[in-house]
Amino acid sequence: MGFAMNQNKADKSDFGMMSYDEIDEQIRPAPETVGFEEVMQKAVSRRDFFKGGALLFGSGLFMQSSLATASGTKTEAAAFDVFGFEPVEANVKDTITLPKDYQWQPLVSWGDPMWSQGKAFDADKLLDCAAQKLAFGDNNDGMKHFTVQGRELLAINNEYVNFAGFFSNRKSTAPETVDDICKTMEAVGVSIIEIQETEAGWQLVKDSPFNRRITAQTPMEITGPARGHALMQTKQDPLGVEALGTWANCGSGKTPWGTYLTCEENFNGFYATEATDFEINDDLKRYGLAHKGYGYGWHEVDVRFDLAQTPNEPNRSGYVVEIDPSKPNSKPKKRTALGRFKHENAEMVIAKNGQLVVYMGDDERGEFLYRYVSQNSYKAGADIDDLMENGTLSVAKFAEDGSGVWLPLTPDTTGMSLAEICIHTRQAGSKVGATTMDRPEWVAANPNKAEVYCSLTNNKIRGLEPNKGGDEQSVGGPNPRAANKYGQVVRWIPEDGDHAADKFAWNLFVLAGNPQVHASGLEAGSANVDVSNMFNSPDGVHFDSQGKLWIQTDGKTSNQGEFAGMGNNQMLLANPQTGEIKRFMVAPKGAEVSGFAFSHDRKTLFVGIQHPGEWGIESTFPYGDVPRSTVIAIRHKDGHLIA
Repeated sequence: MGFAMNQNKADKSDFGMMSYDEIDEQIRPAPETVGFEEVMQKAVSRRDFFKGGALLFGSGLFMQSSLATASGTKTEAAAFDVFGFEPVEANVKDTITLPKDYQWQPLVSWGDPMWSQGKAFDADKLLDCAAQKLAFGDNNDGMKHFTVQGRELLAINNEYVNFAGFFSNRKSTAPETVDDICKTMEAVGVSIIEIQETEAGWQLVKDSPFNRRITAQTPMEITGPARGHALMQTKQDPLGVEALGTWANCGSGKTPWGTYLTCEENFNGFYATEATDFEINDDLKRYGLAHKGYGYGWHEVDVRFDLAQTPNEPNRSGYVVEIDPSKPNSKPKKRTALGRFKHENAEMVIAKNGQLVVYMGDDERGEFLYRYVSQNSYKAGADIDDLMENGTLSVAKFAEDGSGVWLPLTPDTTGMSLAEICIHTRQAGSKVGATTMDRPEWVAANPNKAEVYCSLTNNKIRGLEPNKGGDEQSVGGPNPRAANKYGQVVRWIPEDGDHAADKFAWNLFVLAGNPQVHASGLEAGSANVDVSNMFNSPDGVHFDSQGKLWIQTDGKTSNQGEFAGMGNNQMLLANPQTGEIKRFMVAPKGAEVSGFAFSHDRKTLFVGIQHPGEWGIESTFPYGDVPRSTVIAIRHKDGHLIA
C-alpha cells in the first residue's frame, strides 16, 4: 500500500467495455504485415479442404471424406444415442433456454455470502471489500466437483471483474477508491463451496468447514524448475519460492488424487505502471505486458503490480495452480513445470505406462498447444510433487497431411535452461517451430478412447499479422481460414492410443460457420453445421462419462451480419462418433457459457453463466436487477441421469 490513487478514470471505464483481446490491441497494437486480399487469394488455393461442404481428413487419420463419420463403426454409432432431447432454437432472450422437461435454478451468484457473518447481496449498495472477502467471487469460469467425507464440493474459478455490474452503482463503472481496488482483488481467484440438494433445490452450505476463498492475496508455493530462479526473485520474495495470489483464473482441471487445477490466463492486464520511461522488454511484451493495464489500478496500491518497481513479478503469474479442496488450510502450489502462458485449462490423463499427461492450450491468437508428460508413473501413494515437477513439456506441430508431432522443449532443443523454458514458455515454443493456433481454449480427452479435442475459438488476424513473438500465422492445417471469425474444434489421436507417444494424427471435428449467411465455402462451416445448430467461437469442451462431447461458446451475440441467426451464446451436445451436433441450451444476454460439472449422482449438471450484460448489453439475469455471474443447476424434471 502507500500509492496515491490515480484520479483519471476514463480509461478504466472504457476498458470495462472491452474484451481482454481488444484491450491488448489498444495498449500494444501489432503491425499489419499482409494485406487481407492477398491472404484471401492464398486461402482460395486451400479450398481442397472442402468438397461439397465436407471436410477431407488427412490419410494419416481417417480415409472417410465426411465429418459425419468418425472412428466408430456404424453399429457403435447407432448404439450411441446421445440426443434424448428436442434441440432448442437460437434466441436473444435474457434467460436460460433448455429443452422440454429440463429445468434450471441459480445455485450461487457473485456476491452471495459464503459465511453467516457475510452481508446479503444488495443490488443498490453492492459490496465493499470486507463483504467481498466473505462472498462468492465474480465471473465464475472453470469448475470441478469433488466428494469429500460424503460432502459435495464445487471448486469454481473467479476469473476477473465485470466492471459494468461490479461498479454499477456509480457513473464511471470503474474503481474510484482504495476500497474499490481492494474489492476487485478479493473478487478474483477461486471459490470453494459445499453444496447440498434440498427440497428447494441445490443450495450453498454456509459456514461449511470446506468453504474457502483463494484470492489475489493468498500465499502460494512456487514449485518445479522455476522455483528460486533469478527471474522469480523480487524484493518481497528474494528467494523466489512464494508468490502471493492468483487471478485471471480461466479453465480448470482435476487430478487423479483429488486436487483442483486452476489455470491463470490473462494475468498481464493486472500489471501496469505510471513510469512512462520504463522500458518494456521483449520478454514482457511477448506476454502482453504494457504500461497501461486493464484498468484495475492494482499497481496504485500494491508495489507488486507496478512493472517499473517490480519487473520480475509478472514472471510469477501465468501458471497452473494446484489446490486441495479437502484441506481448507493447505497452501496452493504454482506448478511451473507445466509452463507459463495464458492457460485455458489443464486436461489430465494417464498414459499406457502410467505416466501423467497434461494437455494445455495458450489462449491467445497465434499461440501454441502444449503437453506435459511426467518422468515417472502415477500409482497410489506416489510422490505427487515429483509427478508435477519432473517431466517434459512439449509443443504441438501440425502437418498438412493430418499428421502431427510433439516437439520437446528441452535445453538441447531450445538453448534455454529448464527454468527459462518454464518461465518463457512461449519463446521456447517459437524456437522449436511450433504451429501457431487460432487461440487454443479448452482441451478435452475422451474417457472411453484415446482421442483428444481442443476448441480453437477464433483468430481475426490469422494470415494478416504474426503473433507477439513474430511467428508467421499462415493459413492451413488446423487453421484453414484467414481472419477466422467463427472458430473450429480440432481432434487428434495419439499414436498406438498412447497419450505419451510423440506422434499423433489429427482432423477437424467441426468448423463453425454460418450457412444462413454463406451458402458454401469455408465461412459456411463443415458438413455437420446447418441453420439449426450453427454457432461461433467454441470455447469450453467437456466430455461426460458416456463419451458425449459438450461444446460451450463465447462469441459474438449481435445476431446480425456475419452472426445473423446465431443468437446468444450457447451449449451444444455432440456425438464424437457421427459428428452430429444439437443445441442444448441458450444463455442470457451478453453472457458466456463457461464451467461444467456434474453432481455425484450425475442427475444434475452445473454450468457457469459468466458476465451477463457484458458489452453494454442490457441484462438483469438472474434476479431481475444488476446482472450477476452465476452457476446454475440443470436437472430433468423426472430426475433422469444427464450423463
